[in-house]
Amino acid sequence: MKKHLIVAAVIATAFAAALGSFLLFSPGDRDGGVDVQPAAEALPVRDTSHRLTELDKSELTVVEFLDFECEACGAMYPVVERLREEYGDRVTFVARYFPMPGHSNGDLAARTAEAAARQGKFEEMYTKLFTTQKEWGESQEWKQSVFREYAKQLGLNIGRFDTDLADPEMAGRVQDDQSDGLGLGVQGTPTFFVDGTKIQTPGSYEAFKALIDDRLSN
Repeated sequence: MKKHLIVAAVIATAFAAALGSFLLFSPGDRDGGVDVQPAAEALPVRDTSHRLTELDKSELTVVEFLDFECEACGAMYPVVERLREEYGDRVTFVARYFPMPGHSNGDLAARTAEAAARQGKFEEMYTKLFTTQKEWGESQEWKQSVFREYAKQLGLNIGRFDTDLADPEMAGRVQDDQSDGLGLGVQGTPTFFVDGTKIQTPGSYEAFKALIDDRLSN
């Protein structure tokens, strides 16, 4: 019980730390002055979205709009991983990019994950970015050299990684996720959708599991 309370407290603290960014959000506040507009026909998940698991027998889809630099997302990462292990092929988990203003490396981290995806290593980079978040997050320094080192550790072709990271289509891919998020009413991270319906982010593994169990039973 004590362990569960500590986990819940960590998540709650992270949410509070991230709330300031939530309240400052507006489409025109993106780094680099990019004005991301809401998608006219926004969807929680698309064919191009990154599924952490490809499941033929999935009964439910959980989509997370996330920022790799967001502390609340970092706090939810082990919860999502535990849920993935718990439900196996019954639930599909999808990760979508939504870097927030005020995070100096949030957009770069998203593009790093997308560059890894082009070499078939999205999940590996997704894991790497969250498990190392404390080493690079909340820094005003540009962390491209750090992310490049992660790419090397994952065995990526570095020449191709560098080229892909600079590709304007990479930024566009991230903005497409943001555009869908805005069209769906996403204002902060993490924001979850369960079978297309936005939910209030559960404060613990047990609460999230209870929500999923309820949906699966209906």
